[in-house]
Order: sequence, then structure tokens, then C-alpha cells
Amino acid sequence: MNAYICDAVRTPFGKYAGALSSHRSDDLGALPLKSLLLRNADVDWSLVDDVIYGCANQAGEDNRNVARMSSLLAGLPVQVSGTTINRLCGSGLDAIGIASHAIKAGAGNLYIAGGVESMSRAPFVMSKALSAFSRSAKIEDTTIGWRFINPLMKSMYGVDSMPETAENVAVDFQISRADQDAFALRSQLKTAIAQSKGLFNDEIISVTLAQKKGDPIIFSQDEHPRAHTTIESLQKLSGVVTPTGSVTAGNASGINDGACALLLASDEGIKQHSLTPKAKIIAVASAGVPPRIMGIGPTPAIAKVLEKAKLKLNQIDVIELNEAFASQSLAVLRGLGLPDDAEHVNPNGGAIALGHPLGASGARLVTTATYQLMRTGGRYALCTMCVGVGQGIAMIIERV
Repeated sequence: MNAYICDAVRTPFGKYAGALSSHRSDDLGALPLKSLLLRNADVDWSLVDDVIYGCANQAGEDNRNVARMSSLLAGLPVQVSGTTINRLCGSGLDAIGIASHAIKAGAGNLYIAGGVESMSRAPFVMSKALSAFSRSAKIEDTTIGWRFINPLMKSMYGVDSMPETAENVAVDFQISRADQDAFALRSQLKTAIAQSKGLFNDEIISVTLAQKKGDPIIFSQDEHPRAHTTIESLQKLSGVVTPTGSVTAGNASGINDGACALLLASDEGIKQHSLTPKAKIIAVASAGVPPRIMGIGPTPAIAKVLEKAKLKLNQIDVIELNEAFASQSLAVLRGLGLPDDAEHVNPNGGAIALGHPLGASGARLVTTATYQLMRTGGRYALCTMCVGVGQGIAMIIERV
């Protein structure tokens, strides 16, 4: 049994406190679902076997199964179920993998998978008192990273923040600040070129933003890229971990808002709903690494997924590597024996430019890779990303 990608859309990615910050997570997640409904008029949506969304936070407006809430808000039939899964940064990619496994196992013929994250609206949360009549309270920011830390976890593995793990990778794998900034600049320049050519138009849906006064604004382009970035401007930035550190806001991914959804079907589902497949999901794999260097997670995950697919790295035409940080991206590329500026890696830029709304990013990688294969006539694409607490995930798709 094969699992096919029949359609894939996403919102533009908004910057922190930007264009999408007024959208609740469940409303945001509903947007690409609504688009799939409109774009695929022959589908009997009551026959969708499940909606699987990734979401990394789930502490705020996304707390009551955002996949189910978004499905209902989008107008999917009430009998269509939904589940939300969490592999942190890899959640959206994992959601697609779970749906593909279900199809290949014969558990269903039609699934929607993707992810959503509103990092702008991630709440502050407060724990309960540790003792009776306590007058103290601890408030944690849920935007990204650790909270309510387990002391045993801290003693066993450490609880490095995401930027700290990137610094650890830079030190352990000897990734210089100059190379990180050069990588970040390439990401920005490639994205600027892609946007000028309209290369994201196939995957991005427009979002209408109501205004208190005047006509609504049509938001149709990723908001995070900085087209006027220069190597000089990157070099002026201080480190985010320490002032002299190599990881900066310029060579790291952003804090963003966005949603992405893909329509997946079996061979039978394609026939039943008159769908046209774009790509086939070949294999998916995940792997664990030490949490303090979580950024190298793609390296073992890629090795596992290539083995599952019975493919060699040189057979891959497009690689979409999530740019959580330039340091970890470079460590992964060098571990694979690829040059820092490999043309088939993130050919239209990556998360440093486009942004990284955690739960949606993995689905964005697969969506972007699908349309890139269709444009170029390539056969295989590899989508991979590092995951907090020390993991990596990877997927291989094949153009149909």
C-alpha cells in the first residue's frame, strides 16, 4: 500500500507579534484545512479517516486538541476525528509520518496531516504551590524551551536552552562564527530570490487580516525574511548565549506563527476521490542524540531513513534541512560529507529566513520539497530536522 501526497498548503509564516499574532492557534490551524476543502471539490470529506496535527506548545489556546478544534472550525464534518501529537520541532513532520504509516498499514485511505504553532500567543503558565499555604508562585514562559524542569533530568542530561545546544554544537564540531553567518546570509539571499520569482506561490494561501479601520489586508508572503541582510550586519550582532558567543539572532531561526496541512491518500483513496498524487512517501525515521547537542539529530535519522528506503544520499535531488541554527545545519551537512553551500540543500532558503513555527515547520519542509520536485523534475527529496531534548527525524518522498 502506498501513501501519496495529493495536496499541500500553508499559511505565510508570520514574525513574532506580527501579521498572524491576532489569530488563535485553532483559528490559524483551520486556515489550510479550509483551503484544502475548497481546492479538492470532489473529495467526500466525511470519509477522512483522521486529521493529525503537530503542535509543540499545547499550553494555551491550542490546549484542547488543536487538530480537532481546527477541523471543526474549518467546516470538516463533525464525524471526522482529529488528534494532536507532539515531537516538539519535528511534530508536523511526525504527523505526516504517522498518517503515512496508517495508510500503508491499511488502516485508512484518506488523511489530513500537518501542524500549527502560534508562538506569539504562547502563554505564561504558573505551577501549583509545592506546599500547603505557600505564598510563592513560579511563572514560566511557554514560547520555547524547558519549563517546570525535573531536577533528575537536569542532573542526568542537563537542560541546555536551544541556543545553548547550538553553541555546544559549534564548539564540539568546530563551526566558526564566520561560517555560521555565511550560511545565514545564503539562506536570506536564496529566500529573497525565491520570493521575487514567486516560487512559494504554489504552497502559500492568502490570509485576510481584518482591520479596525479600512479595508482588510491580504497577507500572502512570509513575513520573517530580511532581504537586505548583509554579512556586515550579521557580524555586528552579539551572541544570544554570551556576548562573545557564535550563535546570534541572525544565524538562528525565528520565533514565528503559521500552519500547514497536507492531504494524503492511498491508491484506493485516490481513485475514490478523483485525486491526483504529487509525491509518494517512501520512508520516515527518527533517532535520539544527547540533548546538549540536539542539533545533530538529523545525522542518525538520515542514516536510518536512507537504510529504510534502500537509497544512497547521492540519489537525493532535494534536501530540505530545517535551519534551527546555522551551527547545527553546518554540522549535519559536514557529517554527511556535503559542502556548506550545496545547491540542492534548501534551494529556496530555510528557517533562518522563512521562520520556524515549531509545530508547522516539518509539514512546511515536506510541502516545499514536494513543489520543488515538481518544478525541477527531480525524483527524491529528503526532509529532516533536529528536535529538542535530543532527537532527529527524517522523511524521504518521491515525485509521482
